[in-house]
Amino acid sequence: MDTITPGAFALLAAAALLVGFSKTSVSGANTISLAVFAAVLPAKESTGALLPLLIVGDVCAVLVYRRHAHWPTLWRLFPAVAAGVLAGTAFLAAADDGAVRTTIGAILLAMSAMTYWRRRKAARALSAPAANVLEAAGAPEPDATGQAPGAGRGARLKARGYGVLGGFTTMVANAGGPVMSLYLLSAGFRKLGFLGTSAWFFLIVNTSKVPFSVGLGLIDGPSLLLDAVLVLFVVPGALLGRALAHRIDQVLFERLVLAATVVGGVQLLLLG
Repeated sequence: MDTITPGAFALLAAAALLVGFSKTSVSGANTISLAVFAAVLPAKESTGALLPLLIVGDVCAVLVYRRHAHWPTLWRLFPAVAAGVLAGTAFLAAADDGAVRTTIGAILLAMSAMTYWRRRKAARALSAPAANVLEAAGAPEPDATGQAPGAGRGARLKARGYGVLGGFTTMVANAGGPVMSLYLLSAGFRKLGFLGTSAWFFLIVNTSKVPFSVGLGLIDGPSLLLDAVLVLFVVPGALLGRALAHRIDQVLFERLVLAATVVGGVQLLLLG
């Protein structure tokens, strides 16, 4: 705390506000927060400082959207996520700050490009016969709650791939949000199902990361002291996100998620 200037603290406070906002509204927007933390603090230590704030935001999101989660999707993801977290822990133990920033930024931009390509493919499929539209779009038809459970071998393979990548990125730099966002968007989740499933996913995954972060020395007394102050900005951000979530239409919602992912990825590459 003594080494952080007022200007740097203001940036961290704004990033903490955005953490809360992203958890209850535009999931993936907190990639900007992790870029700010990595710019103000040493990159590896910034992940430990940010993790408790993310967990507080996750609790807020679960309180708001707990009834909208699609648990079959979550159970399909968790084994692969665990493997990704272990791989991310090994990477953090060996990598320096520049490698952390560059690796995560490159992953985020690659995932954004792939999702954009899928969206263009889906748009072209609109001119195909109606029976082929959902298949061409790569998204299963949502159920009565607006959630898309996914089915079949292809869905399981996709869940494993995204799960490993999500576990790795969330452990290395708390950047699993964009990966999870892109997976749920590609699976055809609507807004409430998206937010509810994301909320439970990250509350469970981020909590499970705490022992690994403590073991790596990323969470310690000074980082928790900083978190005790910054948490005051997370809750107002979550309340703001909740107030705006229902006012954002689905198309704008998806565009904001993708835009936030691209911005965060570019920032990390520039910082690396």
